[in-house]
Amino acid sequence: MMLVRNAIVPKRTAFASSRLRSVLTPMSRTDSFATVQQHSFHHSSPREQSLLRKVAHITAFRSGSFFSTMPAPTIKCHPLDPLTASEIKSTASAVKKTLDDDNIRFVAISLKEPRKVDLIAHDNNQSTNEPLERRAEVIVLNPSTGIASELTVCLNNEAGAVVESHTELRSGVQPMLTPDDCDLAEAIAKASPEVQVAVRERYGITDVETQLVCDPWSVHLASPEDELLTFHPTTSKPQRLVQTFLYQRIQGSFEDKEDNHYAHPIDITPVVDLNSQTCLRIDGMDRPPPKIPTASVNYHRNLLHTNSYLETVWRTDTLRKLDVVQPDGPSFEVTGNEVEWQGWTFRVGFNYREGLVLHNLKYRNRKVVHRASLVEMAVPYGDPHPPFQRKCAFDVGDYGLGYCANSLELGCDCLGHIYYFDTTLSNAAGEPVEKKKVVCMHEEDAGILWKHVEYRNGHSESRRARELIISSIATVVNYEYLFYWRLKQDGTIDFEIKLSGELSTNLLSAEEEKTGKSTYGTIVAPGVNAQIHQHMFCARLDMAVDGDINTVSEVDVVASGSHNNPYGNAFGPVETTLTTESGASRTYDATKARSWKISNAEGKTNPVNDKAVAYKLIPFSRGGSHPTLLTSPESAVSKKGAFANYHLFVTPHSDTERFPAGEYTPQGNGSNGLPDWMAANRSIESKDVVLWHSFGVTHMPRVEVRIRIRPCLTSLSFLVYIL
Repeated sequence: MMLVRNAIVPKRTAFASSRLRSVLTPMSRTDSFATVQQHSFHHSSPREQSLLRKVAHITAFRSGSFFSTMPAPTIKCHPLDPLTASEIKSTASAVKKTLDDDNIRFVAISLKEPRKVDLIAHDNNQSTNEPLERRAEVIVLNPSTGIASELTVCLNNEAGAVVESHTELRSGVQPMLTPDDCDLAEAIAKASPEVQVAVRERYGITDVETQLVCDPWSVHLASPEDELLTFHPTTSKPQRLVQTFLYQRIQGSFEDKEDNHYAHPIDITPVVDLNSQTCLRIDGMDRPPPKIPTASVNYHRNLLHTNSYLETVWRTDTLRKLDVVQPDGPSFEVTGNEVEWQGWTFRVGFNYREGLVLHNLKYRNRKVVHRASLVEMAVPYGDPHPPFQRKCAFDVGDYGLGYCANSLELGCDCLGHIYYFDTTLSNAAGEPVEKKKVVCMHEEDAGILWKHVEYRNGHSESRRARELIISSIATVVNYEYLFYWRLKQDGTIDFEIKLSGELSTNLLSAEEEKTGKSTYGTIVAPGVNAQIHQHMFCARLDMAVDGDINTVSEVDVVASGSHNNPYGNAFGPVETTLTTESGASRTYDATKARSWKISNAEGKTNPVNDKAVAYKLIPFSRGGSHPTLLTSPESAVSKKGAFANYHLFVTPHSDTERFPAGEYTPQGNGSNGLPDWMAANRSIESKDVVLWHSFGVTHMPRVEVRIRIRPCLTSLSFLVYIL
């Protein structure tokens, strides 16, 4: 995806070669203190080190990897700053006191963001405004009743944290599966006597703790039979379901989990209930036990020598060293969570569900996007053989990109002069859990920004481009998702997703086993199948192009009619304004170079062409375009994942409309999501609009990738750029 702008400044300004400021330059909006990274300090010349020591105020960046000689000055807490460990503790204490129940499990403790109107007023009047009250939004679950609750906690009360509201959710509503829940699901499966007997008698596995692997997946309710599992048959108590796809470890240290278990899939699937901590049933037991593949297909450095047919040693034709050096430091400045770089200002946010969030993006002090994040992902698998009809994850709502975020490391995850952002989340006990380096920010050379040669005399002018990259990586069971927001010097925003990790593998069905061929996948190792699937992402873009009132239009490039095209060479853009929600469900058309324009509707125009200031959304800016959701319209996937049936939706802004598949996706049906919001068919012309941009990849596994760690798939991305 790419967002491109319509000359908020004259076009040549975007190409101007401005001097990149060093991090040693005093921060213009925070009196004067400077920051310096430890790596740069130790690799500076003696003269540079002396200069650094003389800087009046040298303070640490939020990450502990930066050098500090003085305590950090007190930075006024911004309303969008994530909760601190202290705030999480006080929130949990207030909730426990209110509920007076030791059985509750905390699903999430997170910042409750202020209303948009209040944030705008706060940012416009920071010098006179009283600080906005900080609140936490809390989700808890009582396993003894199976009922989940939402609570709001005020953190600015003189008496301490106080619960302001408490709402029990409808019976059967299941909140996100947390990391603690995933660990619990595997423990329940391994502790089940039925599972232990099954794997011992069918496959000879006697030590389930070390040899058995249970990948936890949410249960997608694909049929009425699946829905019967959601409530206990006699007590009607809600059951919190997790299906566990099984694998065996055969090689190496079992304790260190070295063996690539995806090379050894098992055909039975236990379904467990987290509330009762029992195994409800084991699917696949009606089939005679097939042979588990035993070929070693490993990537772990300790087990390469065991590989059955792949490389047994590391490659020797290694690349020569490549250093990224910025002797003067980076060109960005950071104050708290606010960043300034090359005319861009924005605020970095992070939460347990969306992970990385960008707030209040401005270019040359003019608004572009109020809030941008990835809000959902549907991953349907195309194999109808049981139990895979219910193999479909909604990774953002089911597991949380923030909960699944990696702690990034210099050298591989990030390269260059890096600034890291840490965060603090919570666990099932309501305790703060600090996660280091969940967001990485750095600059990259991006080739040529612009160039021209006057061919008559050979005079050449050329400038290098630089990009600011804000990235985060999440591991969701077997998959890695790598997210990159790229800000460019010409006002363009580029969002890129890369996919890596391992394929979720399985054995062939009994029917397929007769032929040895996979109907809905690819044999990627002897006896190992990888099913075809899709990754359908949805980005929520709360646009604010030079103001909060915008209009969205669809622009196609088409041939002109014969009446005005006597020579047949005429073609040009045809623009159609999207006026209502029902008319704004749109699909990308590469044959028409289709794009969507977000224009300022407050009368602000480009002084050169007198057109409204605008940005343009261009899908699939990297690699080929991909289809929308391929599941049938009647399927549960298409109903729950309705956001992926088109590439674009536009709605008027609402603080409560956050997640297109609904607030709670596990065992959900998509209610209280995008289709419900759009049912009123509200006006979107000259409104405060939100764009829901869906895009994805259809993944047909290939044998070359095998089942070791695969190279990143073709990147998915969109651009938002100035027209």
